[in-house]
Amino acid sequence: MNGHGRGGGRPTLEEVALRAGVGRGTASRVVNGSPGVSARTRAAVEAAVAELGYVPNRAARALAANRTDAVALIVPDPEALLFPGTSFAEVVRGIGAALADVDVQLVLALAGSERERRRLEGYLAGHRVDGVLLLAVRAGDPLPELPVRLGIPAVIGGRRSATEELPSVDCDDRAGAAEAVRHLLKRGRRAIAVITGPLDLYGAQCRLEGYREALAAAGRPVDESLIAVGDLSEEAGRRAVAGLLERRPALDAVFAASDVLAAGALRGLRAAGRRIPQDVALVGFGDSALARHLDPPLTSVRQPVEEMGRAMARLLLRRIAGKPAQREGEGAGEGKGSVVLPAQLVVRASS
Repeated sequence: MNGHGRGGGRPTLEEVALRAGVGRGTASRVVNGSPGVSARTRAAVEAAVAELGYVPNRAARALAANRTDAVALIVPDPEALLFPGTSFAEVVRGIGAALADVDVQLVLALAGSERERRRLEGYLAGHRVDGVLLLAVRAGDPLPELPVRLGIPAVIGGRRSATEELPSVDCDDRAGAAEAVRHLLKRGRRAIAVITGPLDLYGAQCRLEGYREALAAAGRPVDESLIAVGDLSEEAGRRAVAGLLERRPALDAVFAASDVLAAGALRGLRAAGRRIPQDVALVGFGDSALARHLDPPLTSVRQPVEEMGRAMARLLLRRIAGKPAQREGEGAGEGKGSVVLPAQLVVRASS
């Protein structure tokens, strides 16, 4: 038989099963990439698929399973992720790679305005996607409750709080920030300032906690005058460091809770005549392309953003398949269905 069924048409799954000497259900599990099939059986079915030229009817399969084979990536705060210097592209690359393995389409939806949110609600209510991924959600934002209300599986990247109820994937921001501050302490820096992001983002809260934790562990009192809160822009970093220098002219290190804030801080320090790192050491967070291209290159905390994207997609696919979220075995979990991946300090010339 050479790529055609008994009637001369497309080969069927039944013919694949017959050729491989297995039941139709077993053949289906192999074709759909499901677990629970021996390597020998899988090889026999794959050989039959190749011999017959069998091509799964994706549309029919999705219809039969009441599936769309599509997943929505929702960004409720586009400014937080689409700003230059962020790692949004790497997150999407990780998500896309995991979904491509199972032939699932990724749909991007921005939901920054009320109009966009109303349109999104109608789209999700039509059950045009099998699941939802959310990124950059601020504390108190009700948007993640929308897919829950509609019965659509959802996973959030970056928890809204320590008590996040949705399955989530996160980086260990607190430990990463603490490592950055310990690095500065080991370099002999004594007046270490921090510029945080908006504190209605849980990640910003965790990075500030890490800063406080590292100082406390070293027996150093936390000086509140060395703490500045910025928004997500480079200009905010510049303004924050100007205020810090006014309050504490002798500061000798700055930990900025994002590479974009660090770039602004670098500009502000230079404008004030401070040399980096001789006068003031500087560390960022995110290890984006921006960190590598600053002068001097920026020491930064690397987040495994591409792996976070893959973990989000895999966790969502488990939920779509009806498998328990807590079985996802990536990183250290901090609650039902949560995945927390480690951060890593990358030391460069700025510190």
